[in-house]
Amino acid sequence: MNGAEHVWQFGQVRVWLLPHVPGTRGEPQARELLARELGGTPQGLPLTRDERNRPWLIGELAHYGTGWSHSGTHLLVGLGEGARLGVDLERQRPRKQMREVIRRFFHPQEVSWLDGLDDAACEQWFFRVWCAKEALLKAHGHGISFGLEKLRFAPDAAGALQLVWCDPGLGDAARWHLYEWQATEDFRAALAWYPLSRSE
Repeated sequence: MNGAEHVWQFGQVRVWLLPHVPGTRGEPQARELLARELGGTPQGLPLTRDERNRPWLIGELAHYGTGWSHSGTHLLVGLGEGARLGVDLERQRPRKQMREVIRRFFHPQEVSWLDGLDDAACEQWFFRVWCAKEALLKAHGHGISFGLEKLRFAPDAAGALQLVWCDPGLGDAARWHLYEWQATEDFRAALAWYPLSRSE
Protein backbone atom coordinates (compact mmCIF):
# COMPACT_ATOMS: atom_id res chain seq x y z
CA MET A 1 0.00 0.00 0.00
CA ASN A 2 3.03 2.29 0.11
CA GLY A 3 2.61 5.28 -2.19
CA ALA A 4 -1.13 4.66 -2.67
CA GLU A 5 -4.25 6.13 -1.11
CA HIS A 6 -6.83 3.77 0.33
CA VAL A 7 -10.35 4.59 1.47
CA TRP A 8 -12.95 2.88 3.67
CA GLN A 9 -16.59 3.76 4.30
CA PHE A 10 -18.04 3.08 7.77
CA GLY A 11 -21.64 4.22 7.98
CA GLN A 12 -21.65 7.96 7.37
CA VAL A 13 -17.90 8.27 7.94
CA ARG A 14 -15.20 7.91 5.31
CA VAL A 15 -11.59 7.16 6.25
CA TRP A 16 -8.51 7.59 4.08
CA LEU A 17 -5.05 6.11 4.51
CA LEU A 18 -2.38 8.21 2.80
CA PRO A 19 1.39 7.91 2.44
CA HIS A 20 3.07 10.29 4.88
CA VAL A 21 6.58 11.63 5.40
CA PRO A 22 7.77 10.53 8.87
CA GLY A 23 8.52 13.37 11.24
CA THR A 24 6.21 15.86 9.54
CA ARG A 25 2.91 17.26 10.80
CA GLY A 26 -0.31 15.63 9.65
CA GLU A 27 -2.46 18.77 9.42
CA PRO A 28 -1.16 20.22 6.12
CA GLN A 29 -1.78 16.93 4.33
CA ALA A 30 -5.15 16.49 6.06
CA ARG A 31 -6.14 20.00 4.96
CA GLU A 32 -5.35 19.09 1.35
CA LEU A 33 -7.56 16.02 1.48
CA LEU A 34 -10.42 17.80 3.28
CA ALA A 35 -10.34 20.70 0.83
CA ARG A 36 -10.45 18.23 -2.05
CA GLU A 37 -13.52 16.55 -0.55
CA LEU A 38 -15.34 19.65 0.73
CA GLY A 39 -14.28 22.29 -1.78
CA GLY A 40 -12.11 25.37 -1.46
CA THR A 41 -8.42 25.59 -0.74
CA PRO A 42 -6.41 23.97 2.06
CA GLN A 43 -5.51 27.39 3.45
CA GLY A 44 -9.11 28.62 3.29
CA LEU A 45 -10.61 25.58 4.99
CA PRO A 46 -12.57 26.69 8.11
CA LEU A 47 -10.57 24.43 10.41
CA THR A 48 -9.63 25.40 13.95
CA ARG A 49 -8.42 23.74 17.13
CA ASP A 50 -9.82 23.98 20.63
CA GLU A 51 -7.89 24.38 23.91
CA ARG A 52 -7.08 20.66 23.89
CA ASN A 53 -5.79 20.89 20.32
CA ARG A 54 -8.69 18.90 18.88
CA PRO A 55 -9.45 19.89 15.24
CA TRP A 56 -12.92 21.23 14.39
CA LEU A 57 -14.53 22.30 11.16
CA ILE A 58 -16.51 25.47 11.82
CA GLY A 59 -18.85 27.86 10.00
CA GLU A 60 -20.72 26.37 7.08
CA LEU A 61 -18.84 23.08 7.50
CA ALA A 62 -19.57 22.72 11.24
CA HIS A 63 -21.90 19.77 10.55
CA TYR A 64 -18.87 17.72 9.47
CA GLY A 65 -16.63 15.89 11.90
CA THR A 66 -12.98 15.23 11.18
CA GLY A 67 -9.79 13.97 12.74
CA TRP A 68 -6.50 12.40 11.75
CA SER A 69 -3.63 10.33 13.08
CA HIS A 70 -0.18 9.68 11.68
CA SER A 71 2.36 7.00 12.44
CA GLY A 72 5.49 6.16 10.51
CA THR A 73 4.86 6.42 6.78
CA HIS A 74 1.05 6.63 6.99
CA LEU A 75 -1.62 9.23 7.73
CA LEU A 76 -5.21 8.29 8.59
CA VAL A 77 -7.91 10.94 8.02
CA GLY A 78 -11.60 10.64 8.91
CA LEU A 79 -14.52 12.78 7.66
CA GLY A 80 -18.20 12.34 8.41
CA GLU A 81 -21.29 14.48 7.92
CA GLY A 82 -23.32 14.77 11.11
CA ALA A 83 -20.73 12.78 13.06
CA ARG A 84 -18.33 13.44 15.90
CA LEU A 85 -15.35 11.20 15.32
CA GLY A 86 -11.83 10.22 16.21
CA VAL A 87 -9.31 8.01 14.44
CA ASP A 88 -6.10 6.37 15.54
CA LEU A 89 -3.30 4.58 13.73
CA GLU A 90 -0.72 2.47 15.55
CA ARG A 91 2.30 0.61 14.28
CA GLN A 92 2.34 -2.93 15.65
CA ARG A 93 5.71 -3.78 17.07
CA PRO A 94 6.94 -5.65 20.14
CA ARG A 95 6.77 -3.56 23.31
CA LYS A 96 8.80 -4.79 26.27
CA GLN A 97 6.65 -2.94 28.79
CA MET A 98 3.32 -4.02 27.26
CA ARG A 99 1.98 -5.90 30.28
CA GLU A 100 3.10 -3.14 32.64
CA VAL A 101 1.26 -0.57 30.52
CA ILE A 102 -1.89 -2.73 30.57
CA ARG A 103 -1.78 -3.17 34.35
CA ARG A 104 -1.10 0.50 35.00
CA PHE A 105 -3.51 2.16 32.59
CA PHE A 106 -6.29 -0.21 31.46
CA HIS A 107 -9.64 -0.93 33.09
CA PRO A 108 -9.35 -3.67 35.79
CA GLN A 109 -11.53 -6.10 33.82
CA GLU A 110 -9.40 -5.54 30.71
CA VAL A 111 -6.33 -6.27 32.83
CA SER A 112 -7.85 -9.56 34.03
CA TRP A 113 -8.78 -10.57 30.48
CA LEU A 114 -5.42 -9.71 28.90
CA ASP A 115 -3.37 -11.14 31.79
CA GLY A 116 -4.92 -14.52 31.03
CA LEU A 117 -3.57 -14.61 27.46
CA ASP A 118 -0.22 -15.78 26.18
CA ASP A 119 2.21 -13.13 24.94
CA ALA A 120 1.28 -13.39 21.26
CA ALA A 121 -2.47 -13.12 21.88
CA CYS A 122 -1.98 -10.39 24.48
CA GLU A 123 0.10 -8.31 22.05
CA GLN A 124 -2.51 -8.64 19.31
CA TRP A 125 -5.35 -7.53 21.60
CA PHE A 126 -3.25 -4.85 23.26
CA PHE A 127 -2.86 -2.96 20.00
CA ARG A 128 -6.53 -3.37 19.12
CA VAL A 129 -7.70 -2.12 22.51
CA TRP A 130 -5.17 0.72 22.67
CA CYS A 131 -6.09 1.92 19.19
CA ALA A 132 -9.82 1.80 19.99
CA LYS A 133 -9.33 3.72 23.25
CA GLU A 134 -7.30 6.43 21.53
CA ALA A 135 -9.83 6.83 18.72
CA LEU A 136 -12.77 7.15 21.12
CA LEU A 137 -11.00 9.55 23.47
CA LYS A 138 -9.93 11.70 20.53
CA ALA A 139 -13.55 11.82 19.39
CA HIS A 140 -14.60 12.81 22.90
CA GLY A 141 -12.09 15.65 22.79
CA HIS A 142 -10.00 15.05 25.90
CA GLY A 143 -7.57 12.49 24.53
CA ILE A 144 -5.87 9.89 26.71
CA SER A 145 -5.48 12.39 29.56
CA PHE A 146 -9.16 11.65 30.34
CA GLY A 147 -8.04 8.19 31.47
CA LEU A 148 -7.63 4.95 29.54
CA GLU A 149 -9.26 3.11 32.44
CA LYS A 150 -12.49 5.08 32.01
CA LEU A 151 -13.69 2.90 29.16
CA ARG A 152 -13.74 -0.87 28.85
CA PHE A 153 -13.58 -2.94 25.70
CA ALA A 154 -14.13 -6.67 25.30
CA PRO A 155 -14.48 -9.02 22.32
CA ASP A 156 -17.94 -10.27 21.42
CA ALA A 157 -18.70 -13.87 20.44
CA ALA A 158 -17.49 -13.20 16.89
CA GLY A 159 -14.22 -11.63 18.04
CA ALA A 160 -15.21 -8.04 17.28
CA LEU A 161 -14.14 -5.48 19.86
CA GLN A 162 -17.05 -3.80 21.65
CA LEU A 163 -17.32 -0.88 24.04
CA VAL A 164 -19.10 -2.49 26.99
CA TRP A 165 -18.77 0.31 29.55
CA CYS A 166 -17.58 3.89 29.76
CA ASP A 167 -17.45 6.74 32.25
CA PRO A 168 -20.64 8.90 32.15
CA GLY A 169 -18.48 11.76 30.89
CA LEU A 170 -18.23 9.88 27.59
CA GLY A 171 -22.01 9.52 27.33
CA ASP A 172 -23.93 6.31 26.85
CA ALA A 173 -21.68 3.49 25.65
CA ALA A 174 -24.43 2.34 23.26
CA ARG A 175 -24.25 5.54 21.21
CA TRP A 176 -20.68 4.91 20.11
CA HIS A 177 -19.87 3.18 16.83
CA LEU A 178 -16.49 1.46 16.72
CA TYR A 179 -14.65 0.08 13.71
CA GLU A 180 -11.14 -1.31 14.01
CA TRP A 181 -9.18 -3.02 11.28
CA GLN A 182 -5.80 -3.98 9.91
CA ALA A 183 -4.95 -0.97 7.72
CA THR A 184 -1.70 -2.49 6.47
CA GLU A 185 0.37 -5.51 7.42
CA ASP A 186 2.05 -3.53 10.23
CA PHE A 187 -0.51 -0.88 11.17
CA ARG A 188 -3.71 -1.15 13.17
CA ALA A 189 -6.45 1.46 12.67
CA ALA A 190 -9.57 2.42 14.60
CA LEU A 191 -12.50 4.80 14.12
CA ALA A 192 -14.89 5.80 16.89
CA TRP A 193 -17.87 8.04 16.18
CA TYR A 194 -21.43 8.92 17.12
CA PRO A 195 -24.13 10.84 15.25
CA LEU A 196 -24.52 14.45 16.28
CA SER A 197 -27.80 15.81 17.53
CA ARG A 198 -28.92 19.27 16.48
CA SER A 199 -27.90 20.68 19.84
CA GLU A 200 -24.27 19.54 19.61
